[in-house]
Amino acid sequence: MSDAQIEWLNTETAAKRLGITTRTLYRFINEGGLPAYRMGRVIRVKQADVDAFVESSRIEPGTLGHLYPDPVSVGSADKGEEGDADAES
Repeated sequence: MSDAQIEWLNTETAAKRLGITTRTLYRFINEGGLPAYRMGRVIRVKQADVDAFVESSRIEPGTLGHLYPDPVSVGSADKGEEGDADAES
């Protein structure tokens, strides 16, 4: 084991470091995404684990295509509206 001391963070500090609520932090811990340790009645996380969690959450370029809907052409949008009007008649 290394000679460097472990830097422990309480849940409030860890959540602030991540820019999330403590509730979200607890969800990440519960789902196994972020290691945590119970010390008596408190939960602590290692600063190194928080830093590793940040790095593992990095989004690779080109992976967010699912967030952009396919463009709809003007002709097909007009046909859809006309079809709806005919259906109501």
